[in-house]
Formats: sequence, C-alpha cells, structure tokens
Amino acid sequence: MRQIKVGLIGYGEVGSTLGAGLRAQGLEQVSSFDTGAFDGPYATLIQGRAEAAGVPLLRSAAELAERADIIIGVTPGSASVESAANFAPHLTSRHLFIDIASATPKVKQAMAAKLEGTGALVADGSIVGTPRDGLALPILASGAAAEAVRDALVPWGMRIEAVGPELGTASAIKILRSVLIKGIEALVDEMMLGARRYGLDEAVLQSAAKTLMSRPFPDFAGNLITTGVIHARRRAEEAAMAADALADVGIEPIMTRSTAERLRWVEALGLKEHFGGRIPANYQEALEAIEARMEPAEA
Repeated sequence: MRQIKVGLIGYGEVGSTLGAGLRAQGLEQVSSFDTGAFDGPYATLIQGRAEAAGVPLLRSAAELAERADIIIGVTPGSASVESAANFAPHLTSRHLFIDIASATPKVKQAMAAKLEGTGALVADGSIVGTPRDGLALPILASGAAAEAVRDALVPWGMRIEAVGPELGTASAIKILRSVLIKGIEALVDEMMLGARRYGLDEAVLQSAAKTLMSRPFPDFAGNLITTGVIHARRRAEEAAMAADALADVGIEPIMTRSTAERLRWVEALGLKEHFGGRIPANYQEALEAIEARMEPAEA
C-alpha cells in the first residue's frame, strides 16, 4: 500500500483510537495537533496515548498542515468552525480535509466556508459507531473530498462510506439519527430507574426487548408511524399514565411527559378522521399527512 501522511486535529478518545490504529496498520506518518496536549487537565493522558502509539504531538496548526496531506478533524463539534479557521492559512491544493465531529449540517457548511479559497478538498464526516469499534469505527463522508478520503484511508483499515457530493449530508444523517439514539438512552434510563423502584427491572427489560426485537427496525418504525396517526390519543393517554407511575415512585418523568406531549400533538392534527380510521399504506403517506397539517412556522 502507498504510504500517506495523516494529521489528526485532536487526540482525545476518537483521535487516539484512529492514530493508534493507523500506526498499528503500518502507516508511518501520523501526527496530531491538540490544543490541550501540553497544557491542560488531560495533557498527561494525551501525551501518554500519543507516545504509546508513536504519534508525534505538534504545537501548531501550521506544523500539522506542513506534515500531513490528509487532515482529519476530531474536535468537539463546537470547535469545528474555529478549528477550520485556524487551519485555513496553511492549507493548499495538496490537502484533503475532513471534519468528523458531531455537528449539524449548518455547522459543517460554516466549517467548509472557512476553507474556501485554500484549494483544499473538503469533506464532512460523521461517526456512526463508537471507539469500541477501533480503527474500523464506521464513518460516513460527504462533500467534494469524500471519495478521495475514502479511497486513501480504507486500505489502511478505516471504514468510510461516501454518502454523496453535497457537504452536510453525512452530518445530517448522524445528527437526525441521534434524535432516536440519544432519546433511547434517556428513555431507557427513565424506564429502568422506575422499574428498579418497582422491583421489576429485569421483567420490564425483557418485555421491552420482545417488542423492540420482534421485527426488522425499518418495519418496526414504519408500523409505529402508520398506526400512530390513528391511535395517537390512546397512546398519549398511556404515556401520561406511565409518567404518573414514574412520579409515584419519585422518578421525574422528563422524557415520558414529552412523549405524551408529542403524541397529543399528533392526535390534535385530526389524522384519524382524515384517514377515516384506516391505517395509511406506508410511513411516507402518514408523514405527508402530518406535514400538510403542520402550522406554517413548523413546516
């Protein structure tokens, strides 16, 4: 395989996972610039990780840009735009730049705007796995540099899927997916804390698992959406009762009350009457009907 030069902006959990993994695959030139590497509460941790992997820690954006051809931004999403601005004066047409921080498409587009005129090809990336996946943690990439980054890094063990030429697509997939994934985390916490207070944690967990694992997820989600426009009122009432059950044992039902509120919102659209009590044929038909009845500000 052809040796390439990779630079990592940030050497936290994800950055160090990629750095150590690439070095273990035999990639000779991997370096990193992390603003906390030499001064800050995690400097010792960062330096230890980098030393163990054989990844030099550089002291400036200019040094990293000089040393690397492919630059991977692994900062928090809140730092994406500022980080790109810091690198802009040092990038040229030889650079591929991909930011894989978790952020909205709007943030990634602002990041890319900071790099306009540098000549560098830019990509938006998003991680859809966890550092437990190691070097092969799945990453989506979009934008002008997406395919080039994929072609350069996949042979070295990274797992990158190009999802389109429009910058922001990868982050849109990730951040919208997070509505569910992070919501599940909060709902599971709420459910299991309540179940524990009732002495039923294992029974509730197993019961929920039977429902969630009863069919492939796209079918499961489609069924929820299509039946939901017909049964939103009943489900809102059940969610409200679940909130009461949590409150009865001292668990603040933050997520469960919000669930009831969202279902009441669906019920108020009058979709059961619109469909004449008939379950829509597919989730697209249900969502189209919901959108048609949304307030102009919501739409």
